[in-house]
Amino acid sequence: MATADQIDNENHYYVREIDYSEIQKKEVVGEGSFGIVYKGIWNDTLVAVKNISRETEKKSFLIEVRQLSRVNHENIVKLYGACTQGMLCLVMEYAEGGSLFNVLHRSNLQYTLAHAMSWAYQCSKGVEYLHSMKPKPLIHRDLKPPNLLLINGGVHLKICDFGTAADKNTYMTNNKGSAAWMAPEVFSSSHYTEKCDVFSWGIILWEVVSRKKPFYNKGGTAFSIMWAVHKGKRPPLIRNCPLPIENLMTTCWDHDPKNRLSMAEVFFEGSCTFHHFQMIR
Repeated sequence: MATADQIDNENHYYVREIDYSEIQKKEVVGEGSFGIVYKGIWNDTLVAVKNISRETEKKSFLIEVRQLSRVNHENIVKLYGACTQGMLCLVMEYAEGGSLFNVLHRSNLQYTLAHAMSWAYQCSKGVEYLHSMKPKPLIHRDLKPPNLLLINGGVHLKICDFGTAADKNTYMTNNKGSAAWMAPEVFSSSHYTEKCDVFSWGIILWEVVSRKKPFYNKGGTAFSIMWAVHKGKRPPLIRNCPLPIENLMTTCWDHDPKNRLSMAEVFFEGSCTFHHFQMIR
């Protein structure tokens, strides 16, 4: 186990140093908040290799190494190690099912409401873990289906892309995130809390149930979407949506963060709803 350089005055991260020459890179499989993601083989294991391609991405690389090295949860992508000498890259668990976004919007895969609730439930489980971490909870800040990966035939969900994650006690002033899933306080205020992840989760819940892209009819620009959200617009309610699911999503995307559930409450409510639909599937 190697110790990487200090990132800031308070935080060190500890991660296995991997020799870049030990990695056999294959095809490109995507992009993260920074860098290109390749499929590869390391230590006889199929892995995802995230390379940074520009010097300006180094800060996000260091953030993701630090934050991923702190977490260990079944619904968060596993970090095997990093290359910090010469070529910079992360070596992570490979998700053969791709992103939830691709399943929802770029495939003809049929799934049930029970599957949708399972994905939302697993996402809430991973985020609740982040928000309750000791001594410094984490806020993901960019929850969205492109950052939710699927394994084991699409049954198991993993949260990825921690390049924008921040310690909960950090005074956050950067507008991190993606417009369609971004809480209004993130782009309209100088301060926000972990409730921004709860807002994003509410949009994700709507998306997996409706199988539609949020705010797709707002012209597609980030500004038009943010303006609509700021003015109180939300995705349209889903016809024949079970009332417990509708109440859960609308409470989570309330304009006032104080009115939203905590992620622990979301996890509890989502657990009850998930198990209900598992039984009637």
